[in-house]
Amino acid sequence: MEHLLNRRVQSIQMSGIRKFAMIAAQYPDAISLTLGQPDFATPEHIKQAGQTAISNDRTSYTPNAGLIELRQAACAFLSQKYGLDYRADSEVIVTNGASEALDIALRTLLEEGAEVLLPGPIYPGYEPLIRLCGAEPVYLDTTKTGFRVSGEMVRQALTDKTRCLILPTPSNPTGVVQSEQSLREIADVLEEREVFVISDEIYSELLYAGTHASIASIRSMRDRTVVINGLSKSHSMTGWRVGFTFAPAYITEQMVKVHQYNAACASSISQYAAIEALTAGIDDAEAMRAAYKQRRDYLMERLLGMGFEVIQPDGAFYIFPSIEKFGMNSFDFATRLLEEARVAVVPGVAFSPLGEGFIRISYASSMEQLRAAMDRLEAFVQTL
Repeated sequence: MEHLLNRRVQSIQMSGIRKFAMIAAQYPDAISLTLGQPDFATPEHIKQAGQTAISNDRTSYTPNAGLIELRQAACAFLSQKYGLDYRADSEVIVTNGASEALDIALRTLLEEGAEVLLPGPIYPGYEPLIRLCGAEPVYLDTTKTGFRVSGEMVRQALTDKTRCLILPTPSNPTGVVQSEQSLREIADVLEEREVFVISDEIYSELLYAGTHASIASIRSMRDRTVVINGLSKSHSMTGWRVGFTFAPAYITEQMVKVHQYNAACASSISQYAAIEALTAGIDDAEAMRAAYKQRRDYLMERLLGMGFEVIQPDGAFYIFPSIEKFGMNSFDFATRLLEEARVAVVPGVAFSPLGEGFIRISYASSMEQLRAAMDRLEAFVQTL
């Protein structure tokens, strides 16, 4: 009866990141630089808050949109950190990670036949969700613009079917950040068009210089933007599954319906831990960010020394060097690197066809592992 299964589900593929991570797992002596999993433990005070919630029997359903105390803390965090102001009672939803936040946003904003603009290369989790909505992804080629989106790039891609622009900043897989100027250029283009923006800011706390800027801070964009954020990267809470949507009330009112039937609510235990993260742990990301910057600088020095062409990441914990000079496609390069040097990276093609010719290296690993991996990579490229 396989032919009766949903054709849209059958047509989408498993993430290329996970696929290659599973291949790498077959090599126990390999150094894996594949997943976006912080190598730091969740801070102790956050773990204690979760344990206390269990001990105090705070294990029942919460309001669909999440504990009001957590929504208030999330709003205060965004206001203090980025100057974004949202109402806790009507403009915030606590979700099961940023992934569910993206899902409910897209299912609320899209209809059959709509087009969604995506800057490529890009995290592979967006396209399947778009296609499951019956909509079409339209890729913006950023490979010649330093992986940044320009207003003119958006203007040229707009059609009567364009419903939404997805804007991840800092970006996965490149670590590139959209400047305030570029955000204003994009806003100027969209101001006269009925187009929503989903601003994926999950790496907002991992910026190496300056202050994170959100397109939602621009007056004309606030009422058409859904900001996605969460605690997986900023507080090393990937398994706790705490994400957020911040959006005007008229969008949030509809998204919470989808969230209600999708998940009822996020884990109550995780929500109590998240309150601790966003209050007492408001600056927990600082030590992690400093360590990631040190690793970023080390990888830049090593990769440039090996002759790679690479754009310096401004945030997150990924670097995306070009491998075109080696005359192989990204899957073959990554496969040979794994088999011959026991280093696992993600082929660039996993991040859309525009990622071909690159590899993604995650530096959410210890300096010891990174040094060993770079030594192996250097020995490998000398054989090519």
